[in-house]
Amino acid sequence: MMPESLQAHPLLRQWLALGPGGRVQAFSGKVDLGQGISHALRLIVAEELRVPPEQIDMVPASTAFSPDEAVTSGSLSVQHSGTALRCAAAHWREACRRAMAERLGVPVSAVRCDNGWFHAPGHTPQAPYAELSQPAMGHSTIEPSHVQSPNAAQDLPCTVPTPLRPDVAAKVFGEFEYIHDRVMPGELHPMCHGMVFRPGTLSAEVIEQDIQALTRSLCATPGVLQVVHDGLLLGVLTETEQALGQIAQHIEAGAAMGQFWRCTAQVPDPLALPAWLKAQALDSTLVADTSIPWASDADARLGVAVRQRLTAEFHRPFVQHASIGLCCALAQWGGPSSRPILEVWTHSQGIYNLRRDLGLAFDLPTEQVQVSHAEGAGCYGHNGADDVAWDAAWLAKQVPGRPVRVQWTRQAELGHAPLAPAMAVHIDAAIGENGSLLEWTQTVWGQGHGTRPGRGKTPALLGAWQTANPAPVTLAVNAAMAVGGGSERNAQPPYSIPLVKVLNHRVLNMPFRVSAMRALGAPVNVLAAESVMDELAQGLAQDPLAFRLAHLTGVEHARARAVLQKAAGMAGWTAASARNRTEGWGRGLAYARYKNTGGFCAVVVDLVVAEKVKLHQLWIAADLGHVVDTDGALNQLEGGALQAASWALCEAAELGPQGITSNDWTRYPILKFSDMPDVSVALMPGAGHASLGAGECSAGPTCAAIANAIFDAIGVRMRGMPFTPDNMVRAIDRDEALNPSTP
Repeated sequence: MMPESLQAHPLLRQWLALGPGGRVQAFSGKVDLGQGISHALRLIVAEELRVPPEQIDMVPASTAFSPDEAVTSGSLSVQHSGTALRCAAAHWREACRRAMAERLGVPVSAVRCDNGWFHAPGHTPQAPYAELSQPAMGHSTIEPSHVQSPNAAQDLPCTVPTPLRPDVAAKVFGEFEYIHDRVMPGELHPMCHGMVFRPGTLSAEVIEQDIQALTRSLCATPGVLQVVHDGLLLGVLTETEQALGQIAQHIEAGAAMGQFWRCTAQVPDPLALPAWLKAQALDSTLVADTSIPWASDADARLGVAVRQRLTAEFHRPFVQHASIGLCCALAQWGGPSSRPILEVWTHSQGIYNLRRDLGLAFDLPTEQVQVSHAEGAGCYGHNGADDVAWDAAWLAKQVPGRPVRVQWTRQAELGHAPLAPAMAVHIDAAIGENGSLLEWTQTVWGQGHGTRPGRGKTPALLGAWQTANPAPVTLAVNAAMAVGGGSERNAQPPYSIPLVKVLNHRVLNMPFRVSAMRALGAPVNVLAAESVMDELAQGLAQDPLAFRLAHLTGVEHARARAVLQKAAGMAGWTAASARNRTEGWGRGLAYARYKNTGGFCAVVVDLVVAEKVKLHQLWIAADLGHVVDTDGALNQLEGGALQAASWALCEAAELGPQGITSNDWTRYPILKFSDMPDVSVALMPGAGHASLGAGECSAGPTCAAIANAIFDAIGVRMRGMPFTPDNMVRAIDRDEALNPSTP
C-alpha cells in the first residue's frame, strides 16, 4: 500500500535531489519545532542510501518546493514523512543499482552499495549516486516495495558513527539563526518593524476617542513610518525595534486600564468550570459503546453481581502555551500590482494550511502566496505563529517591496494566542465479585481542540476576524477519531473491560479562543482513567501495578504489560513500595497508549508534599516501535513528561472581562529549573514494529502518576488540575465534607 504522504506526492524529485558537490537534498513537509525531526529524517535517508548522515541536507520546508504534509502534529512525523522518505531513498538506491548493473553488464543482484558507492565484486569501477543518477529518475513514481528489496540485504551499512544533531551546539552557544535573528534585505528600503495592537477578547468595540488620540500621537512620534487603523486593529510600522518597543509598552499599559477598546467576554468561574461547561450548548457524540442496549446495569447485562462501583469527576482549567521564545514572522509584498506576490517566513506548524488562509484573507490565489519555514520558539500545538504571520503580511501590504518583521511582546504572546480548552471528565466504573472490571463509562465535556488555519471556508486567523470587514470567528472542532480525536482522545480505556461506553460533549460556546495543545484531550482523560484505576485497586486492597496487569491479559496487551513492568522495575516498585513511606513522600504510577494506537508509555513518580508538591524522580518506560534517533526519542519523552508536570502542578490561565489576565510570568508560573526532578527513561526493543511518535505519549501518564503519588503521600485524591496548595486544600475540604469524622 502506498504510504499516506506518497499518495499525493509520488515522484522521487518531490522528496530527494542531488545538491552541489554530490550532496543529497531531502525535502519534507514536516517542520522542525526544536524536537529534532530534521535529524531523525536525515538518519532515515542516510540509512536507506547507505551514505554518511553528514552528506544529507534537510532543506527547510517551503510551499515553493516541499511536499504538502499538512500540519506537523500528532506525533506523526516519523510515521508519515519518515516512511515517505525511506521509500523514496530506497527507490533511488535501487534505481542506481540497476544503472550500475547495466553499466557493468552484470545482474542487478551482483551490485552492492557500500558507503554510498555502487560496485560489483570482481569489477574495479565504482560509482556514487551523483554519477549514476539520471534526470528521468526524479520523475519516476516511488515504489515502496524497494524498502524490502532482497538486493539490499548484501549492502554494507554505513560505518560512520551516528552524528549528534547538527543544530544543538549552535543553539547552546547562541549561534543559531532563529527567525527572530533574520534581517531581510529590501529591494529599495531596509527591513522595518511592525506590531498590531488589538483587544484582548474576541468581542469588543473601539473607543473611537481613545484610538483617534493615540493615532495622532503615534503619527507625531519620531521613527514611526505609518499607523494603520482597520476595524479593531491598530498597526504601527517603525524604522527600529527599539522605537516600537517603547510604543508597545505605552499601548499595552493603556489597554490594561480599559483604554482603546471596550471588551466584552463571558468569563467562566474558575472554581466552577465543570458546571459552566455542562451548561453550554453541546454537540454530543457516542464515541464507543460495547454495552447491551436492552439492559440497564452491569448485573443484568453480564449476569455478574457488582462488588464495587466508583463514580468520580475530573477537570482541567484553560491552559496557555507559554513558550519562552516569542512568536515572530517576516513578510514582503512584491510583483506588479496586477499580480502581487506575498512572501512570508514563519515558524508555523502548517505552512500549506497557512498559505491557504493567507490567500483567503488577502483575496489572493494560493500560487501567489509563498510561505517558508524558519525555526522559532518551540511549541506543541496551535500558538500565535500563524496569527503573527498574518500581522506581518497585513502590515507589509502597507509598504510594498519592503520586508516587515513582527515579533509579539510577552503580553501579546500570553494574551492573544489560543488557549488549550478547559475540560471535565466523568467516570462511572463497576467491579465484579471476582475483582475484575465489568463496566466503564467515560463522559467528556470540553470545547473542540482545533481552530487551526487551512480547514474551513474562511480564514482561521485572528487578525482576519478583527478588520472592518471581518471573517467569521471559527468555532473549535475536534479531529476525527480516525486520527485520534480531540477532547475525546484517550477517553477509551486501554484495559480489557466487557462493557465500555464513551460519550463526548463538544461545548459550542467559545468566549476565548481555544485550539490544539500538546496531546489535546489525552492528559485529562488519562488523568481521570488512571486515577480511577488506582482508586479501584485501593478499594480492593490490591497493588495498583498488579491490578493494571490483571486487566492487560492476552497477546494484544503484551507491549502494554512490558512497559508497565519495565517502569516498575526501574523504580524498584513492589506492593509495599508505594505504602508506608516517610511522611509526606508518595509514589504513583500510570499507563496509557497514546491515542490507543500510538506509543505505549508508563510512568512512575516519586514526590514529597510539604508546602507544595516537589517532584523527586520520574521513571519513564516507552515502546515506540522502531526508533530512528534514540537520543531524540529520549529527549521527547523527557520533555513531554516535564511539560505535563508543569501543567499538573502550576498552570491555569486567568481570565477577565478585558481578556486573558495571566499575561506575564508572575501571573502564569511554569515549572522552573529548580523544580525539575531526576528523570530516567528506557526504550523497549522495537525490532519488527513500526515507528511510533514520542512527543506526546508521556504527557497523560505523567499527570496521572503525579496525582496518584499525591494520594499515596497525603491520602487525598486530586480531581482538578493544577495540583497547587490551594487546590489541595479544596480537595481536603471536599473529602471532609463527604466523609465527616465522627465526634
